[in-house]
Amino acid sequence: MTIDRASLRWNGWGPAAQENVLPDGAPQWEWIRTTLGLSRLPATPARPLSEIRIPACRLDTPLLDRLRAIVGADQVKLDDYERAFHARGKSYHDLLYLRAGMLDMVPDAVVYPRSADETLALVKLAAEEDITLIPFGGGSSVVGGINAMPKSLGGAVITLDTTLMSRVIQIDKIAMTATVEAGIYGPALEAALQQHGVTLAHYPQSFEFSTLGGWIAARGAGQQSNRYGKAEKWLVSASLATPKGFWATEATPASAAGPNLNQLVAGSEGTLGVICEATVKIHVLPARKDYRGYLFKNFESGIEAARRINHADIPVAMVRLSDAPETHFFQAFSSTSSPTSLKARAQRAYLRLKGFDEAPCLMLIGHEGDADTVVWAQAQTQAICKKLGALALGTGPGHKWYHGRFHAPYSRDPMLDHGIGIDTLETSTRWSNITNLHNEVVAAIEGAMAANMPERGARGIVMAHVSHSYPDGASLYFTFVFPRQLDCEVEQWQAIKRAASDAILEHRGTISHHHGVGLDHAPWLAEEKGPVGYEVLKALKRELDPAGVLNPGKLIG
Repeated sequence: MTIDRASLRWNGWGPAAQENVLPDGAPQWEWIRTTLGLSRLPATPARPLSEIRIPACRLDTPLLDRLRAIVGADQVKLDDYERAFHARGKSYHDLLYLRAGMLDMVPDAVVYPRSADETLALVKLAAEEDITLIPFGGGSSVVGGINAMPKSLGGAVITLDTTLMSRVIQIDKIAMTATVEAGIYGPALEAALQQHGVTLAHYPQSFEFSTLGGWIAARGAGQQSNRYGKAEKWLVSASLATPKGFWATEATPASAAGPNLNQLVAGSEGTLGVICEATVKIHVLPARKDYRGYLFKNFESGIEAARRINHADIPVAMVRLSDAPETHFFQAFSSTSSPTSLKARAQRAYLRLKGFDEAPCLMLIGHEGDADTVVWAQAQTQAICKKLGALALGTGPGHKWYHGRFHAPYSRDPMLDHGIGIDTLETSTRWSNITNLHNEVVAAIEGAMAANMPERGARGIVMAHVSHSYPDGASLYFTFVFPRQLDCEVEQWQAIKRAASDAILEHRGTISHHHGVGLDHAPWLAEEKGPVGYEVLKALKRELDPAGVLNPGKLIG
């Protein structure tokens, strides 16, 4: 089952009827104002679509008739809502344009194919007519990955929305694979799989509103990637519609017949072809789940615990470590009581008594599997944490996180309504460099924010966590909250993004661990891949898409 586009926010996150999680008068607002050093929080509502002029469609009637002949008249959308919804993704940068009503870059038409054959026909038409074609799944990209940017100034753009291709084609419980059309949303996919007692268990924060094809195209990671793997690990094979025809990658369990071409599909971001279906690895539904919290006295000891857990080959589903600012922020942000309340004072006194009052860092560890394995693994991870001085907090923090793990994006819209910017970026590096990279990126973001503040005394917050880890290293996920410079907010964001991205590459991180490249990271990709590697990517693009019509400007800038 797909999601009715009209039920979603075209310029924000989630359903249009979503309840405001931070209504006026909520206790968090005063805490946010004082923490950011602001004299007041301005009112900065988004412009309604009814007040915005959408550019006229640049496609002529014969071309529109050809589109309708392929997918049917009802599946070619020209209305303002569909075009606005498909104009950009869901990054902070995108929302600045959408909320301001700056819709000069919108698709001329949105088409909804219902099969791989229809998709291939659309791809070939776009190549033949030299019209930009943007593959679009859930639209949750936060790096400008699906923005309706034409291949040349003034050129026409068609967005191809895959979400009507949402069938589960086959579930093979002997090989433990499933073949699924790429436009299926996360909840629908899991519901279909779990009816058969199996799961993909890919749960990114965007899970409710993102699709299988998007996860593969961005090389995404779910919150339980320690156990179930990133997209490039669980992808078995894929079928893509390209201007050269259908391209199906190999599906054998292992092969020495040259490089594995699935690794070219994962992370291709719609630039090489439109992913129509994929075969993925599945797992038996876990009989038991155990998520619990530990408090470390500092970030470094938590990093060491995460490293030891990975090196001990303990079967964990998740190891998530927040640094001190993130631990403090989310504790304060989620609290409904005053910091001077009896409960809050008692908690601080207890932590002070235990020596955790300076810069405590929260770690959440999750285990999933059969009951005996989960019990054994939980005992092993707890022993490592306690050996490094951690305070065991029990299952309460884990339960709270697990049941609210998709909620964070819902806070962004009300914060934007009050002049507050919030954005994220992520990277990964080796264990020996984690602390250094963390410190350097935090310093870069803090410096850029301090140089771009709307009033004297205003300040931003930078926080980070480790959320995906491996034997050789781990990811770092940064969140920064700041007062917006309302007269130059795009330039403010660009300065922060540029400083952070430069620091990441300078200090041996990757420009993206799981968000992808899109438009926002494209300027740094050539340096990361190196001149030879970058030329290989460009040659592959030229071979599969010689006219350059598929998602131009993304990945290979």
